[in-house]
Amino acid sequence: MDTLTIVGAREGNLRDVTLAIPKNKITVFTGVSGSGKSTLLVDVLATECQRLHLEALSMQGIPKPAVERVRGASPAIAILQDGANRNPRSTVGTATDVYTALRMVFEKLGEYPCPHCGQMLCAADCAEETERVGDDFRVYQFCPSCGERMDKVTRTEFSFNTHEGACPACEGMGDVLAVDRAAAVDESRSLEDGAVAFWQARYREYQIGVFRAACRHFGLPDPAHVPVASFDALQKALLYEGAEAPALERALPQVEPPRKVADGRFEGVVPLLMRRLGEQGPDAKGVRAFVMRTPCPACGGERLGPRGRDVVVAGTRLPQLAGRSLRELAEWVRRVGAELDGPRRAVVKDYLLDMETKLARIGAVGLDYLTLDRATATLSGGELQRLRLSAVLDSELSGVVYILDEPTAGLHPRDTEGLVGILRRLRDLGNTVLVIEHDPDVMRAADHLVDLGPGAGAHGGRVVAEGSLADLAAAPDSATGRFLARPLAPKAAPRAPQGAPIELRNATRFNLDHLDADIPAGCLVAVTGPSGSGKSTLVFDILARGDARGPENAVSGCAHLDRIVAVGQAPIARMKRSNVATYTDVWAPVRAAFAASPEARSRGLAAKAFSFNTPGGRCETCEGMGTVTSNLLFFQDVQAPCPACHGRRFHDEVLEATLDGRSIADVLALSVDEARDVFSARPKIARALGLLSDVGLGYLELGRPLTTLSGGEGQRLKLARELLGGGRGRTLYLLDEPTRGLHPQDVEHFLALLDRLVDAGNTVVAVEHDHRVLCASDWVVDLGPEGGERGGRLVFAGTPAELAAHGEGATAACLRRALGR
Repeated sequence: MDTLTIVGAREGNLRDVTLAIPKNKITVFTGVSGSGKSTLLVDVLATECQRLHLEALSMQGIPKPAVERVRGASPAIAILQDGANRNPRSTVGTATDVYTALRMVFEKLGEYPCPHCGQMLCAADCAEETERVGDDFRVYQFCPSCGERMDKVTRTEFSFNTHEGACPACEGMGDVLAVDRAAAVDESRSLEDGAVAFWQARYREYQIGVFRAACRHFGLPDPAHVPVASFDALQKALLYEGAEAPALERALPQVEPPRKVADGRFEGVVPLLMRRLGEQGPDAKGVRAFVMRTPCPACGGERLGPRGRDVVVAGTRLPQLAGRSLRELAEWVRRVGAELDGPRRAVVKDYLLDMETKLARIGAVGLDYLTLDRATATLSGGELQRLRLSAVLDSELSGVVYILDEPTAGLHPRDTEGLVGILRRLRDLGNTVLVIEHDPDVMRAADHLVDLGPGAGAHGGRVVAEGSLADLAAAPDSATGRFLARPLAPKAAPRAPQGAPIELRNATRFNLDHLDADIPAGCLVAVTGPSGSGKSTLVFDILARGDARGPENAVSGCAHLDRIVAVGQAPIARMKRSNVATYTDVWAPVRAAFAASPEARSRGLAAKAFSFNTPGGRCETCEGMGTVTSNLLFFQDVQAPCPACHGRRFHDEVLEATLDGRSIADVLALSVDEARDVFSARPKIARALGLLSDVGLGYLELGRPLTTLSGGEGQRLKLARELLGGGRGRTLYLLDEPTRGLHPQDVEHFLALLDRLVDAGNTVVAVEHDHRVLCASDWVVDLGPEGGERGGRLVFAGTPAELAAHGEGATAACLRRALGR
């Protein structure tokens, strides 16, 4: 059979879709956000392929999706943009098992001094013996020089996730909580003028009194009304470290610290905050603003204990390799493999080959700028998906259906060609590759296109066009065809800056290479550049802090701002009970409206009865979730409709109380756009829903769990809730690829919203790759020229038109190509 045929798909908003997909081809599915792409490919096709596969193995089945049948089904692998492992101990190295192989190499070839004679030895040259101690086995080795026995440094001591290997000070985390002195003390002020931020009112007077008593006790001048910056070294040591500061003990060894507070037993800013941190935790009010994570002073951020971090192979320690880019690590692996011979090569050749293969695959998906110690929680959805995609490269499997959800998300346009090459290799192995995408370059590379629409939610769910790009352009209902045919051009008249710019000077964090950049105030600014070039570091690690002085990472020009709001890609909720309606505070007035209806009042139903989060009106079988978990043993659990309420969440009595003919369950099933029309006469509800539509989320159902949203959807939802707060003065908004996952039509709507923000006197800085956003910006900051150690420099700063006309580097070249120049 040459086609994979879906017959009568009615899941979600799909309107009895029947579609024949060519096998062994690349088919791109596109359409406006919410048109049904993911529902068709993931909820219907992937689920039904998995269900049929399980049944063929006589294993426990999963619920059949709402589809009549799927003909020509094959085993399906869905590589999606679901959330990262949020465990802070999960890294790129542990997630890919490259770090595991590296630990084995260090166990087999590690070089370190013999604790008995001091001579350097190599583990590969040592005789070994294993001895049982209790239930445990310990491995010993003998020094080839002196013959003495010693504990062998094993793979366990190279792991920061084991008790034996982790640095005892930070428990393998690499960083510790410490007081942010710059946040706690404004050294431009005197103590009397509020230099210490958390000394307020009468407490300030009390602390100043104790500090002055301490100055008298140690014979130090009283710095009354003197800025802290002008304190001498001992006065500063006393202020920050207290009466028991080591500097005071060294300078004044004959003076004992005071014993009583009245005599000057001053605790010090840092010890006081650290005591509060221990008592109240880092998130307590009065603590969280003054603490930060800083490299562990014991291990220097290297995570391992002394034994593990001091071992070398080929002159390099393991933590050094973990901090290098994967590109550099691949070069190290090749060099070590080439230099080894004889027995030493024999004991590690399999591990070297494994690393070389995996690193080559990761490089093929454009992620070789990452480091092994990069936390997976900090990766974007696109980076995670490409990391998973790298695992299937070089696979000899054929006859598989691969489903990818926007694999270009977060990818610089320069790297799209490499991704397309990967998709073609998968196809050429005899696989069917199905891709949800909006990227024009991926569409042009497809063998077949399917456009869903014409709108979102209830206005979508059908195939409006399929075939080639020309077929889409000729289809009257194809929003994709219309926007692909529309010419792209830089903004003709960018806004003029409103006042002095925000200046970033000598930015050196991570891979930033002493970078200077200016952010014009009152403008829409796009920060772009290849993946790993330093965009997020510049915006979210440095600019987001506001004004900061110092020789490095200095920021100035934020004093005129009332607020800085960073809206990133992190999940906005971890609880499945949080949904679109509850997050935007729409649900409370909806419940109140139901409770005020005649039917609810006649039944004695208060607003609480319409809550699915508390007992009363909700179904207790599913506790208001509408679904129950079905355990599939070796497979991922799936959610099945609740057998008691059939997915409607509430008791029958509550469902019988309607508002304008709709039950509370019916309202939860409405899309934002549908609900906006239904509640148009209720201003508070209508305004909130209107903002959701403005940010391109009109297709989401009110009951959609926040845990199922993509990073881009979550970010736009956060921005909408921020805007619901109304005018709060001049704000600097920092956005992380806010158009990720948006159809070109939705991008235009979103840009209109950003223009409203800027026209109201705010400044918007967006980390972006989308050419439409670049062209609509007033100013572009381009970093590069590459990622990782080859990035971190300012390549271009200016207007979009100047970038297209005179810019150099990957971004300018891709923009000119998109403009047809």
